[in-house]
Amino acid sequence: MNIFARIGCRIYQKAFRLALPLLPYRDPELLPDVMQIVPLLQRLQVRSVLVVTDWGLREGGCTQPLEQALRRAGIAAAVYDQTSANPTTRDAEAAKALYRNRNCQALIAFGGGSPMDCAKTVGALIAYPKKTAWQLRGLLKVRRRLPPLIAVPTTAGTGSETTLTAVITDTERRHKCTMNSFALIPRYAVLDAALTRSLPPQLTATTGMDALTHAVEAYIGGSTTRQTRELSLEAAALVFANIRRAYTDGDDMAARAAMLTAAHKAGMAFSRSYVGYIHAVAHSLGGQYNIPHGLANAVLLPVVLESYAPHADRKLHALAVAAGVCGADIPAAEGARRFIAAIRALNREMGIPETLPGIRPGDIPQMARHAAREANPLYPVPKLMTARELEGFYHQIAEKKGLAAPWAERAPSKTA
Repeated sequence: MNIFARIGCRIYQKAFRLALPLLPYRDPELLPDVMQIVPLLQRLQVRSVLVVTDWGLREGGCTQPLEQALRRAGIAAAVYDQTSANPTTRDAEAAKALYRNRNCQALIAFGGGSPMDCAKTVGALIAYPKKTAWQLRGLLKVRRRLPPLIAVPTTAGTGSETTLTAVITDTERRHKCTMNSFALIPRYAVLDAALTRSLPPQLTATTGMDALTHAVEAYIGGSTTRQTRELSLEAAALVFANIRRAYTDGDDMAARAAMLTAAHKAGMAFSRSYVGYIHAVAHSLGGQYNIPHGLANAVLLPVVLESYAPHADRKLHALAVAAGVCGADIPAAEGARRFIAAIRALNREMGIPETLPGIRPGDIPQMARHAAREANPLYPVPKLMTARELEGFYHQIAEKKGLAAPWAERAPSKTA
């Protein structure tokens, strides 16, 4: 990156950091139990609601208790259960049509980051009926008030229940567009660890490492505050203390609850301090190949941190101390090295691979350009990189044998 581009990025980031205290960040009102949604909707005088979820959760009966409780209370509930693993503009448009057809007055996002991003996008499209998600992408484009949005996370990773971000794949362009607007922060969030009990070990692992990625990128960036640094350190400590237990014993509800808290804290941190190239590259992989976001983040995390390390040794050392990886008395460079090694060890223990199949060399330059456009100048990364430099990350994680990608197509689904 030439000197003028570098200076421009840093000036942009500095201005944004100075504006942080003046920006209208807010935290959602927290509910401890999913059944608290019913009295909340009654208090809001909502008579009809759209539940945005995915087919696996609904087929597995996860949404059934809530649906039954809503019916008993006389609240009509339409259900959009076709959300893709990486939600698309087609998903959002279909859910918006259902919302309109059923005269809904509020949205419930039930699931992981995908249903939440889809529901946020639906809210934005309802607020701006003449615009597309592609037109609303970017910073602070969504300024109108959304319908009441209640976020119900069933994974402990994305922290989307507290963020101002929605990421959705443009169906035609096959590229992820990111919306960052304060109006997208859900007004209410349900942190009910019981909803994460049935999460399979592999999803527990990848979503948990997604939460760790949020904490790490929020901490090592250049737009931190005392609050975001504290939240990031707390989240990293919770992940390292609990992710193995949640992975090996899904019924360990103390570990499940701790991971949900970690994801929420990390979400609060990165909403204010932003993420970095790990997310930008992961988003491009999801848009191009439908690679699950948590998996992409987990694989990229140690690779990108190694490239950051000389520019973020002290911060990575602080994360290592918080995570219990090393003591505060060792040199910063050694602490950073141990932290990255501990992340690699966590991935290995939980069966997360070091490479991803299906990455085609011919696609890499375009994906790198998308990642660079997303990240520069907004993301306050420790080390600024060009699209050409980002290409190296794709090559590092690309599986060298074969091109077949195992990202299964979702099962046929229905809309209620």
